[in-house]
Amino acid sequence: NTNPFFVKMKEGAEAAATTAGLDFQAYAGEKDGDAAPQITAIENCVAAGAKGILITPSNDSVGPALKDARAAGILVIALDTPLADAEAQDITFATDNFEAGLLIGKWAAATMGDTSGAKIAMLDINKDNISVDVQRDTGFLVGFGIEVPDLTVMGSETDPRVIGHESSDANPEGGLRAMETLLAKDPDINVIYTINEPAAEGAFQAMKNAGKEAQAIIVSVDGGCPGVASVKSGVIGATSQQYPLKMAGLGIDAIAAYAKDGTKPTVTEGLSFFNTGVNLVTDKPAEGVPSIDTTEGTALCWG
Repeated sequence: NTNPFFVKMKEGAEAAATTAGLDFQAYAGEKDGDAAPQITAIENCVAAGAKGILITPSNDSVGPALKDARAAGILVIALDTPLADAEAQDITFATDNFEAGLLIGKWAAATMGDTSGAKIAMLDINKDNISVDVQRDTGFLVGFGIEVPDLTVMGSETDPRVIGHESSDANPEGGLRAMETLLAKDPDINVIYTINEPAAEGAFQAMKNAGKEAQAIIVSVDGGCPGVASVKSGVIGATSQQYPLKMAGLGIDAIAAYAKDGTKPTVTEGLSFFNTGVNLVTDKPAEGVPSIDTTEGTALCWG
């Protein structure tokens, strides 16, 4: 309930539920990756006879509870983050997170030009290999031109340009801590990938504290209004913008249709999920990388 992305997602779901005439309840853990409260919430939804569940799963440990919910006739829709077990959800409404990472990786490489001297810091959520974490991380590396042998886990690459992966917990404090750790390993880091804009905020503060704020390109994912403002001010070079209001609204519409006549939503053609779209936001466009500027990004942002 403190991450702006999920705050906005909740608002979108609640507004859509009101329009559709559905009863709405929301639950959250204390931090990203907090699975136990989600499992309790799922069990409570089953006991209450819910028709549908929208969830951004903390990790795959919530899968068995979601499979039980589906067995009870509940439509389960993952938002933003699919579970590894395909049977744990009916469908996912999400950004193409690999594409989001790919865009910022391509932009960083094109902006740098000669990437042979790159020294890359990777600020992930944690070490749990959560799907959204893995997809953005590996997408960025592939976009930058780093060979990634295993796209299903983080850290399989052996390229010496990658200085290391650290956990940020997707918040400013964690971003600061993770960046300090990586700067201690190599003070000449010049490219910083961050899982989201709150982590980017912390990474920038760490660089500023070290007197190195102009040394590195920082890229991120989310596209919230504070993040777009950070792109405009130059703190973040580019961010991939996703659309949580759309995810949540479409999810509620799908539950309303299911409750009415049993209709289930279908995936986007060629993908394993329903793609809610992504745009690269930057005021420094790079050749060959499609993007929108911060004026358009501000018009589309949230939070």
